[in-house]
Amino acid sequence: TERVNTLLTAFILTGIPYPLRLRTLFFVFFLLIYILTQLGNLLILITVWADPRLHARPMYIFLGVLSVIDMGISSIIVPRLMMNFTLGVKSIPFGGCVAQLYFYHFLGSTQCFLYTLMAYDRYLAICQPLHYPVLMTAKLSALLVAGAWVAGSIHGALQVTLTFRLPYCGPNQVDYFFCDIPAVLRLACADTTVNELVTFVDIGVVVASCFFLILLSYILIIQAILRIHTADGRRRAFSTCGAHVTVVTVYYVPCAFIYLRPETNSPLDGAAALFPTAITPFLNPLIYTLRNQEVKLALKTMLRSPRTMSEV
Repeated sequence: TERVNTLLTAFILTGIPYPLRLRTLFFVFFLLIYILTQLGNLLILITVWADPRLHARPMYIFLGVLSVIDMGISSIIVPRLMMNFTLGVKSIPFGGCVAQLYFYHFLGSTQCFLYTLMAYDRYLAICQPLHYPVLMTAKLSALLVAGAWVAGSIHGALQVTLTFRLPYCGPNQVDYFFCDIPAVLRLACADTTVNELVTFVDIGVVVASCFFLILLSYILIIQAILRIHTADGRRRAFSTCGAHVTVVTVYYVPCAFIYLRPETNSPLDGAAALFPTAITPFLNPLIYTLRNQEVKLALKTMLRSPRTMSEV
């Protein structure tokens, strides 16, 4: 077949397949998910900011940054996903597709690094409790967060440069609900072997190294917890880690499924991608408030005292 030489100016997102009779239901469902994600994460941010005991502690600095990332990822993906459940062609300008892919990988990899920092923070708090205030200062935690943002932006820039250095001259139908690397690469008018290899290695190295460090932290944490003699002490130590373990599992399993296996173009990819893009940002505030006594206490104090809110 003869190749069309005009380069594309827009892509069409096919979205996720769904029964037409459920269009309104899905639209309302994702609208609610989006609103609750923004409100839930905003509430955590305000709570951490308003409570002096929380915003002086590294764990809650990390939690505040996680809320910012969740609000960002949700805003990049979910409003575009909701357009899938409206009538008409779902086109996205070429520049919009580039921006979506960049910010998704920038924020996604920053989140990956942040989960690792949170695991390291829990490791120091439980395994080195006496040295923790010296080892994990507010200044160090701010530097670590800054490092995660910089590493994430480099990762995002690398992925977007590699993906869009290739020519796209038609077809323009992205078989996905947002511009992500595997779906966009299928439309390139050039050999994508190098891209697929670099994507696999780059994302593989980021995900695998972060996951390995988190796993190592938790093996050491569990060993330390099992040495605690009182049942109450063990329960409290586990409860500070439970939320983080839950969130990491919900985040990593779908990511590994999407990026770290041979190209299959399975319809399950779309379903798996809903977790890191829409479901995890929605669940994070719930998991952290329900599993964390200090956040619950700070929320109650803040809601009882409107004066605290006015000071924010």
